[in-house]
Amino acid sequence: MLPSREASIDVLDDAAVAALAGWLAHSVSGLSQRDGVTVRVGILGAGQLGQMLALAGIPLGMRFNFFSPTPSASAESVGSVMIGEYDDVAALREFARGVDVVTYEFENVSSEAVAEIEQICPVWPPRAALIASQDRGLEKQEFTRLGIPVAPYRLVDSLAGLEVAVRDVGVPGILKTRRFGYDGKGQVRITARSDAEAAWNALGPAALIYEGFVEFERELSVIAVRSSDGTTLCYPVAENHHRDGILRTSFAPADRLSDAKRHQAESYARALLGAFGYVGVFAIEMFDTASGLVANEMAPRVHNSGHWTIEGAETSQFENHVRAVCSLPLGDCAPVGHSAMFNLIAEHPDTARVLAIPDAHLHLYGKSERSGRKLGHVTIRSRTREDLQRHVDALRAIPHII
Repeated sequence: MLPSREASIDVLDDAAVAALAGWLAHSVSGLSQRDGVTVRVGILGAGQLGQMLALAGIPLGMRFNFFSPTPSASAESVGSVMIGEYDDVAALREFARGVDVVTYEFENVSSEAVAEIEQICPVWPPRAALIASQDRGLEKQEFTRLGIPVAPYRLVDSLAGLEVAVRDVGVPGILKTRRFGYDGKGQVRITARSDAEAAWNALGPAALIYEGFVEFERELSVIAVRSSDGTTLCYPVAENHHRDGILRTSFAPADRLSDAKRHQAESYARALLGAFGYVGVFAIEMFDTASGLVANEMAPRVHNSGHWTIEGAETSQFENHVRAVCSLPLGDCAPVGHSAMFNLIAEHPDTARVLAIPDAHLHLYGKSERSGRKLGHVTIRSRTREDLQRHVDALRAIPHII
């Protein structure tokens, strides 16, 4: 029996998560071995992540349907798109009846929508992970429960509560919405106690979280994948650089990373995947500090900091995600050389100049130019770090490469 659709992360205890994972694994078992039948994967969302999932799955005989409130040039190039709202129960059920398994490309999908679909076909990753990732407060509580270090924080639901949080945690810090913030949205920095009222007026009234700043050397992430039989693999840790809250570049494998910190990053990912009874690709972002790695946030999906894996790993994060949700054996996550990924933000670069750089691979998402919008990415994969640096320098000389 499935948990009720009103279930929260607190209700979905370890036993419930395991029961849900077992039921879904049984439902999807052998999905990709049907002789003469093409596996049809449903994706909630229709952006570039869905596009890249489809591009990875099509060579494996999979076909893709997308469900989205708005049309998308990214998804329309690789599958059919059903337009509907996430609270339209009839549309969700119609969508679910047309596919064998459902996954999602971003974590702001309604958990209620997932609950509706679960009544008809399997959904991976599990709803418990989705619920936790949608609320920064629940996310921090789950990290803490598993012994994963986090920045000092307080949950805030009033100006008075924020003033207490700023006093207890200290400044500088950052006030964030607990839900629906991404790429730097829904965040206000607080550098003095007197900033509290303006910050509250900017984001409140709402469920918020105040986090103290962490002194760190750099930002890291690890992408991991878990199959329905519990097999778990990790990609090399990546070093990430953000600007204005948006990921700009990733380098993998991260340079100057000790074995102890690599094992620490992988242990965080494995603990979370096991706790959720997870199936699919998962990312956790971390701060690299003098005393160890501090978790920032997680993503229950394929992740921007893993785009380098398309050319830079034996099996990309996208292929491994569709393998996992269709109960196929996972592919090797080992790196192939050294990689750097650059997001293309707001404006397109000159295609010919990019492609003239040795080892460069261009991915465009079919989007029109707009301030702050991710239009594509470039990955450079080279045999040595020296070659990589030389080609990165050449790429950075091109206008509109950040």
